[in-house]
Amino acid sequence: MEPSDEAQNSQGLDLEEITRRILFLDKWREIFSYHRKIHSLFIKCCLLKTRNTVCFVFWWWRRFTQNHEGDHTSAGETEDGTGRPQPKGQGHLPSSSLCSVPKPSIISSKSGGFPVSLAMATKLRQTLFGNTTQVFSSDWTKAYFQFHEPFSDLAFALQVGKGGVRSIQMAVQGSIIKYLLFTRKGKDCNFFSLCRMSKHDQDRTLAAALAGILWAAGAAQKATLCLITEDTYVVPTPGYSGDGFSERLQLFELSDKETTEKFIYDHLQCFKREGSRGVILFLYSLIFSRTFERLQKELDVSTTHLLQPNAGGFLCRQAVLNLILTGRASPHVFNGCQKGKSQEILHGVLTRSDVGYLQWGKDTSEGDRLSQVGSMLKTPKLPIWLCNINGNYSVLFSTNRQLLSDWRVERLFDLYFYSGRPAQSKPAHLTVDTHSHHWERVQHKDEHSPGRRFSPLEMVIRTKWRDATINWNGSAPFF
Repeated sequence: MEPSDEAQNSQGLDLEEITRRILFLDKWREIFSYHRKIHSLFIKCCLLKTRNTVCFVFWWWRRFTQNHEGDHTSAGETEDGTGRPQPKGQGHLPSSSLCSVPKPSIISSKSGGFPVSLAMATKLRQTLFGNTTQVFSSDWTKAYFQFHEPFSDLAFALQVGKGGVRSIQMAVQGSIIKYLLFTRKGKDCNFFSLCRMSKHDQDRTLAAALAGILWAAGAAQKATLCLITEDTYVVPTPGYSGDGFSERLQLFELSDKETTEKFIYDHLQCFKREGSRGVILFLYSLIFSRTFERLQKELDVSTTHLLQPNAGGFLCRQAVLNLILTGRASPHVFNGCQKGKSQEILHGVLTRSDVGYLQWGKDTSEGDRLSQVGSMLKTPKLPIWLCNINGNYSVLFSTNRQLLSDWRVERLFDLYFYSGRPAQSKPAHLTVDTHSHHWERVQHKDEHSPGRRFSPLEMVIRTKWRDATINWNGSAPFF
């Protein structure tokens, strides 16, 4: 590609001035999400101190600033720097070039959505925190959706954070496994296919999983996506504390699942890029897809808002997890509705979902009926479970769709477990025997932890298969 006339006339510019202008772009790095390798390439070009490279760098800088600071050309035209219109695409570096700029995680304010209002922002804050003054902690604002390395033992798995962020990421992980093993078309759906995922496969999978969750939350009628734009639409007031990004939202309503998936894929950088606040945007989208009206009907006196403070951060209440798993914000894990201690009506899970839920805690009382997981979540349509083990979230799954529908398969079967811990380099492979002899169960102890009969993971499995024995297949129980 030849530099423009303006760039050629600038060959005599002082090298220090050119370098200063390039470094000036650093302050826009967060907005335009510079790729570090690209930035490094241009700095190296300047250091070469050759006529052609300096000319090219300055020309590129001029093209970039024209495109983002003031040239408002039509969708079908661009400017070449001399005022002459050119067809779209000419005068720009091709997308495959080393100098292509990655899509930003902050979108244009002219993207076609409708801006958030003060009333909407206030209602959103109240739904999350129960007030309009609290804002997300740093562990939330830093969280986004990121897979492990492609073509690795954990290529299918998200890297997860802690606290409330972790519970959301792990709940989404369940939908990712659902897509990869049971709903994806045109691909091998087996355990080994999970490890053969390319980056393109990961992007497609994340878009499909998020779209499926939001579409279910919208009652299979409409999904609403929330993205951060360049402009601010809400000014903080004494009754509403701004956080710097919730006031810049645009909402996009999508009327079918396929369109939702494509829209998310086209804007995936808004959910998977560092600094994008991707988990928060997904949570916002989940709430707006469900609508405030539906949420108000589904919550009860035990849960008036979705997040609860904990150790300087916020944890998700069960309603958030059930909304991701079932499409309804049920605050409890039992089946149907039950009366509480004061005879108040409490809302549980009404139907079986594709992804289930298991929980076990060392301090949980088996006599507490309200904390016992009902059959709707214990026996989902597909053999995938989000697990809450002593407050830590993980995922347990089988590759055999028949596991929950054929009692013969349920006698002896394999499960895979992903804890999300940094030390885990591959899914744990467990073999579960639900018809072992009583003396095997009595003698089965955790040899790596003397005095403890079963590991916490085994205990949560036994909430589903009460008398099962679990073989770790040579691995040390680590969870």
